Amino acid sequence: MAGPMKAVKIAPGITWVGAQDFERLRVDAYIPVPHGLAYNAYLVVGKDRIALVDTVAEGFSGHLLDNIATVVAPERIDYIVMNHAEPDHGGALPDLLAAAPHATLVATRKGCEMAGSFYQVPAERRLAVREGDTLDLGGKTLRFVEAPWLHWPETMFTFAVEDSVLFTCALFSTLIASDKLFEDEVGETVLQQAKSAYAAIMMPYLKMVAPGLDRARALSPRIIAPGHGPVWRHPDRILDACERWVRGPLAAKVVVPYISMYGSTERLAQRLLSAIRADGVAAVACDLATSDIINVAADLVDASALIVGSPTLHSGLHPLANHALNVIWRLRPRLKLGGFFGSYGWGGGAAGGTRAILEPLGVEMVGAVDIKGRPLESDLEEATKLGHKIAQRVKDSLG
Repeated sequence: MAGPMKAVKIAPGITWVGAQDFERLRVDAYIPVPHGLAYNAYLVVGKDRIALVDTVAEGFSGHLLDNIATVVAPERIDYIVMNHAEPDHGGALPDLLAAAPHATLVATRKGCEMAGSFYQVPAERRLAVREGDTLDLGGKTLRFVEAPWLHWPETMFTFAVEDSVLFTCALFSTLIASDKLFEDEVGETVLQQAKSAYAAIMMPYLKMVAPGLDRARALSPRIIAPGHGPVWRHPDRILDACERWVRGPLAAKVVVPYISMYGSTERLAQRLLSAIRADGVAAVACDLATSDIINVAADLVDASALIVGSPTLHSGLHPLANHALNVIWRLRPRLKLGGFFGSYGWGGGAAGGTRAILEPLGVEMVGAVDIKGRPLESDLEEATKLGHKIAQRVKDSLG
C-alpha cells in the first residue's frame, strides 16, 4: 500500500509527487527490499507548460494523481517524461495519459518503442528525444542526456537546467521506503542502503555506470533526484560513493557465504574466518540460512575475494549456495580471487559447481577444502591454511 507522504517541494517549481510502498518485499521477484520501496515522480511547472518526470508502479496511480492535484490539475500536464520504461517507474503511464489527455510522452527512441509495447502508448502521443534535446516549459528547461544500459537500453537522464536538478531514475537510487524525502533526513544508513541498491541493480553494468557517473558529475547538479529512495540534496555524497564503488580500490576484504546442514561446513567456516582475520584481512561471514542475498551483494561491491562454503547435496551445491552463486554470477562483482570449502557424505560435486560458476567471471580459484564426513583436526588445519593463503593473496593483490 502507499505510504502517507504528501507532495514535497524540492526546488522552485519542482515537486516530488511519488508514492512510498512500505509493503514491497522484493524487486525483480528475487532481490529482497526489507525496508520497502519508493516510487519517485517529479512535477516540473514552468510558466507555459508542465512536465511530469517519471511515474510510479501500477496500483499507485491514485496516490500519484492525488499528489499532483495538490499542485496543478492533472489534465494540465503537457509532457510525461519517461527516463526508464521498467514497470516500477512506468506502470502508471496508462492512467496518467488518460488523466492528462493532451500530454505527450517523452523518451528516447528505444523508450518510445518500449512505451508502445509495454503500455500501448499510441505513436501520435510519443516524442523521441536524443542527446542534448531540450523542452522549454517557460523559465524552466529540461535537457535530455542519453544514458543507455543504466540499467535498460532505453534509459536517460533529464536535467532541469535553471534549477540544476538531475533526474537519474535507476542510477543513484536507494531501495527503501521512508516518510522522509531527503537523504540527510533518512540518517547515516542511507549510503549503505544505496550501496545495496547499486550492487543489485547497477553492478552488472559497470562499464556503462562509469561514463554515466562522469556525465552526471559534469553537470554539477545541485540536487540528484533518482527513481527510488531519498532525494540527494548533498549530491557529492552519492557521487563520491559511486566513484569508490565503480573505480575505487578493492578493500582487504573476503566475503564468505556458506550453508551448513549438520555443522561440518560451519566448523570449516569458523577456522577459515579466524585465519583470514588473524592475517589482518576483513572476513565477512554470511550464513545463507539467515542472510539476505542483498547483504552479500553489497559486501561484494568492494571485496577482493569470495570463498563459498557448501555441503554436497544430490551431487551438487546446496540449493541456497547455488542460488547465491547464480545471483553473484548475474551481478558480476569486481573481485578476482575465489575459493571453496565444504563436506560430502559419499560423493562430491559442490566444489566443481562453484568453480563452474566463478571461473567464467574471471575469478581465480585459489584453493578448495572438500572433505568427506565430519572434519578431523587435519581437515580444520587445511581450512586454516586456505584462510591464510587467501588472505596473503588479497594483500599481495592490493600491493
